[in-house]
Amino acid sequence: MKRTTTSRNMIVTLNGTSIKKGVVISFIVLVITFLLSGILTSLKPEYRLTSSSIHDLTKHIDSEAFLQLLGAENRYFVSAMPEKAEPIKLSSIMFKVATSINPDDPRSLLGRELPGFSLFDSEIVVAGDGTNYTNMPYESPPPTEVLLQEREASIDKNDVVNADDGEPKTPPALTTGDKKVVYIYNTHNTESYLPLLEGEDDPNRAIHSKANVTMVSELLGKALKEEGIGSQVETTDIQDNLKQKGWNYAKSYTASRPVVQSAMASNQDLTYMIDIHRDSQRKDVTTIKIGDKSYAKLAFVIGGDNPTAEKNEQLAKDLHDLLQEKYPGLSRGIFEQGGKGYNGVYNQDLSNNAMLLEFGGVDNSLDELKNTIAAVADVFSEYYWQAEKVNGETSSEKK
Repeated sequence: MKRTTTSRNMIVTLNGTSIKKGVVISFIVLVITFLLSGILTSLKPEYRLTSSSIHDLTKHIDSEAFLQLLGAENRYFVSAMPEKAEPIKLSSIMFKVATSINPDDPRSLLGRELPGFSLFDSEIVVAGDGTNYTNMPYESPPPTEVLLQEREASIDKNDVVNADDGEPKTPPALTTGDKKVVYIYNTHNTESYLPLLEGEDDPNRAIHSKANVTMVSELLGKALKEEGIGSQVETTDIQDNLKQKGWNYAKSYTASRPVVQSAMASNQDLTYMIDIHRDSQRKDVTTIKIGDKSYAKLAFVIGGDNPTAEKNEQLAKDLHDLLQEKYPGLSRGIFEQGGKGYNGVYNQDLSNNAMLLEFGGVDNSLDELKNTIAAVADVFSEYYWQAEKVNGETSSEKK
């Protein structure tokens, strides 16, 4: 009986040791693979494709799994793990590495099989209320014939922008004076909304040369001014520049880049860069009622291929949190887009305070957009003056 118990203990010990050895060996193989790929790409640039493939394989292993692999050899790394971290499943990790399929995300399988499904292949950094992988923001490039066509608009842009709403505004307590610190522009400046177009109901045809997202930009600039924040609204027709150069729609950000760079060079006070777009999702996803008002929901998009994406992301998180406090549900969340099929930078590498905002979708009305513009100006001004206060205190401490 005693000999049998001893044998069982030895088997358990051997099994535990075998598992640890397997984990450690797997980790060592990964490290050696990274080292070899780094050496090869340094000596032979043509091997970079192989390196990229290795990266694609290993990117499916999350940070917690790496820590647990390290912890199997050195217990110090275990202290960095979350308290309720689940033990890693080596079989699951190897399955992800071998197949690039994540059992927790069906897009990793369906995205290869269904045409057009890659449009939804971006990441949710922060999810707003009701946000999931089925209703993420996505761009739907308009058909070429729509871009060449001009239709009647149901409103006049000048009437909208210059309209006086009749409500007297209290002068702001703080002001930037003559300084224009916010730069607002539209890379896809012809993106429009169906309620602004005469008799149009096809979401793929929500395009117009004048009745479009540039109205949102100008109204936001006006609203920020009322909050004491000077802004510069870009009037360059970037899509027309694109057409003049003979470039396709995918090169829109290449066309807008020199415009942004020129603005930054001519005005050193510009601190925040806002590229305003319109999403292609429908009304049930892009609309919310808060109190007795209906709003066009807002989405923050971060370029995942931008080397300074973390800083842009932090700004988006701060504004998302403020929106959640004052206008619960208005923000759809923060989304990261990059890789194949996406620009992945969106000119956000030009400033740590750059952001791409999706104002509503194809079905949102002018009133809904105006309500959202007022909310964004309210929240942004609160954020801006708080940031200025912090920067001022930091400067005083340095002196």
